[in-house]
Amino acid sequence: ADADAGVGLGHRRLAIQDLTHEGHQPMHSADGRYVLIFNGEIYNFLELMHELEKRGHVFRGHSDTEVMLAVFTECGIEAAVKCFLGMFAFALWDRHERELHLVRDRAGEKPLYYGWSGGVFLFGSELKALRAHPRWEGELDREALTLFLRHNYIPAPHSIYRHISKLAPGSILTLTARDFETRQTPAPKAYWSLSSAAQAGLANPFPGSAQEATEYLRELLRQAVTMQMVADVPIGAFLSGGIDSSTVVATMQAHSPRPIKTFSIGFGEAAHDEAPFAKAVASHLGTQHTELYVHAGALQQTIPRLATIYDEPLADTSHIPTVLLCELARKQVTVCLSGDAGDELFGGYAHYQKTQKVWKIIQTIPVSQRQRLAKLLSRTARRGIELQHEIGWEPGFFKRLLRLSELLPVISDEALYKLLISPCRDPQDWLTEAKEPAGNNGFSSSWSDLPRLLQRMMYWDFVRYLPDEILAKVDRAAMSVSLETRIPLLDYRIIEFAWSLPDSFKQRRGKGKWILRQLLHQYVPPGLVERPKKGFAAPVEDWIRGELRPWAEELLSKNRLRQDGFFQEQIVRKKWAEHLARTRDWGRPLWNVLMFQGWLESHKSQTTRRAGTVPSPQVVRANPELVAR
Repeated sequence: ADADAGVGLGHRRLAIQDLTHEGHQPMHSADGRYVLIFNGEIYNFLELMHELEKRGHVFRGHSDTEVMLAVFTECGIEAAVKCFLGMFAFALWDRHERELHLVRDRAGEKPLYYGWSGGVFLFGSELKALRAHPRWEGELDREALTLFLRHNYIPAPHSIYRHISKLAPGSILTLTARDFETRQTPAPKAYWSLSSAAQAGLANPFPGSAQEATEYLRELLRQAVTMQMVADVPIGAFLSGGIDSSTVVATMQAHSPRPIKTFSIGFGEAAHDEAPFAKAVASHLGTQHTELYVHAGALQQTIPRLATIYDEPLADTSHIPTVLLCELARKQVTVCLSGDAGDELFGGYAHYQKTQKVWKIIQTIPVSQRQRLAKLLSRTARRGIELQHEIGWEPGFFKRLLRLSELLPVISDEALYKLLISPCRDPQDWLTEAKEPAGNNGFSSSWSDLPRLLQRMMYWDFVRYLPDEILAKVDRAAMSVSLETRIPLLDYRIIEFAWSLPDSFKQRRGKGKWILRQLLHQYVPPGLVERPKKGFAAPVEDWIRGELRPWAEELLSKNRLRQDGFFQEQIVRKKWAEHLARTRDWGRPLWNVLMFQGWLESHKSQTTRRAGTVPSPQVVRANPELVAR
């Protein structure tokens, strides 16, 4: 990009718009000032192109990348970014000012890692791109490991490696020539935040009726979907038969002259199988539907590949079928639309209802009484579990009693919610060195800024769980097979509209996503979609007692745990024995341990425990990415 400045940019492209050489990257602006590498899509690029042409710009191709460069030339960096409707992670080198700008989209659909390693500033869409550099050091971050054990994922700005960060959604990181000289990394600057969007929505609530709000949402979704259906390659959609994906597919089909290609995964176990519902919705809408039924064996065979696909530990068990779903779709299309983000925007998660009910009850009891009651219930529950195990009964009642005893002592709704959603509530009991970062990276202050518990939970999930688990899961799985995913509900206009709605438009009669349901019922009879959600997760807690036990035993062996040195060997082995004996269900935290151990085994040659140990250069197959040195 700029040999005199010591800056090099590299890019591996999944071509979606302008498949000719005119769309290749790195791409230079017409005046030679800017060099851009870009991962993602700008959905309103045609509108921007037409406006720029009126101002005299001439385009050699028809890629969104070229349009972005023209907007930067016309408006500057921050003003340009605010014009973009899309998903993106990009690096822009300004040859005149000798500045590097790293930018990530508002919701965090596309990833961007960055940091200093061996005296070189590295960044990329994937950690494997950074690990391939000869100066890579790769010291594991104990704080990130603690966060992973607690959450199933590693929240931004942390990554599994020290000194390597994730750029937060909605942020711009600018490094000047002085920063490169001093090897400093300035703080990123937010150009959009959910906190500001939420406050603006609450201050200016939607003025119309529920019916008017539904129609307004219908139009916003129509605009988002039709923009995201523009591509020079085949396009389709994931369809689970649930509210979110069915709404997206219904909108797509309503504005398509031919049947949309839809894809779903079915499970042999009826308790997890939503494929019949997806098929019924597809039949009603008239899509060209493809489904693949997989059994436990096929899902389990995917597990060894996860460490390579995800680059850093991720323990959401739905990532296993997600990989297979992306592989299925890629056989026919290059782009798939997804229904993700409906729960976070419209109050859909079942645990939102549960948390509100539990908090309403326990906050009426003085804390001191709750603490005494919790101790009594804990002793009773543990003794009941032991007795029922001795006579061969499943101690379901006593397990629920034990869980209640853990919830009772909490002193705030924030603490209650974090406890309810945490798969591992006590990382310090599992790890040899549990180091959790101080504070919550600013989330606690935003939590207290919102007036109602439902709003606080949706906010937390949108800024942490959605980008760092849900979107990471889908993006990495899709990119591993060169499939692009797009998420219409993350159009920022829909996000901001959702935060202007009253809670009653989101939750009614014990159900979330009320307004989405009203919209979907315009396309699909309620009987096809109104049912309890089964979810997309694999029953790994049972698998590791059965078919996966040999694999788990190897990763949890005394020698392996002692040699790796991250987990307390005796405690993990004790919990593993209790899980096998069914006296306690440690399935989810054990799965986190197993996912880390499996990841560590795959990346030992590229990972060190102390900074300064530089592994040999690795030749890796990287997904579409942007990289620099």
